[in-house]
Amino acid sequence: MEWFRRQLAGTLPGRRIRRVQVHDPGVLRNTTAAALGRRLGGRRFDPPRRHGKWLMLPTDGPTLLVHSGMTGHPYYAADGAAREPYERLIALDRGELRYADLRKLRGVWLADTDEDVARVTGPQGPDALGIGLPAFGDLLSGRRGRLKPTLMDQSVIAGLGNLLTDEICRRARIAPHRPDPGLDSDDVKRLHAAMASVLRTSVRHGRVPGLPGWLTGVRDEPDPSCPRCGARLAHGRVGGRTSLWCSRCQPG
Repeated sequence: MEWFRRQLAGTLPGRRIRRVQVHDPGVLRNTTAAALGRRLGGRRFDPPRRHGKWLMLPTDGPTLLVHSGMTGHPYYAADGAAREPYERLIALDRGELRYADLRKLRGVWLADTDEDVARVTGPQGPDALGIGLPAFGDLLSGRRGRLKPTLMDQSVIAGLGNLLTDEICRRARIAPHRPDPGLDSDDVKRLHAAMASVLRTSVRHGRVPGLPGWLTGVRDEPDPSCPRCGARLAHGRVGGRTSLWCSRCQPG
């Protein structure tokens, strides 16, 4: 979402919403198409914000909240630009703020106050993109669960999803099911460095990239092998999520 925030930061602020078109109300989570258009029409956008997986698009009235899930993305397009597939919602002004989403796992909310925003997003820990090593270590200390569920808990650290967490664990050479109490200071340093590197690359690409050398580059293969050592990857459910790891490079 940080890539989308940066893209929209140069185009949205000050733009007036003339009208809103909702092509698929299935992306709306706490409002209707009619209410969205009525409440946003005539408003001007303020600078966008992001925290974790949430993009906040405030206006001089309500705030539009976007959680894109795995396949959604907001973007700004010039008037008349070709449409992407699966466009669900368009807010119009000298160009178009569009939202496209294939699977509609999450969607779009409307909030009036900071308290409303907090109720929609739920408890949010520090943003993963900006957390330093000391604070990261403090968050992991005293935890009693397993590593991957802890990293994906948005109330602990905001912004890490399934694919990112598997890649972070692989780069840190730590199995995703490692108990949190077993992490030492070197483990924490490797995890933090891996997290920072993976997030920077993902922001640069605007998504979790399927690059050579990443788990995402082999994840959909019938019998995937480790990008580092070539061993067959192990797979299973960790914290209820499908997970991949290398038993040779990530021994536990």
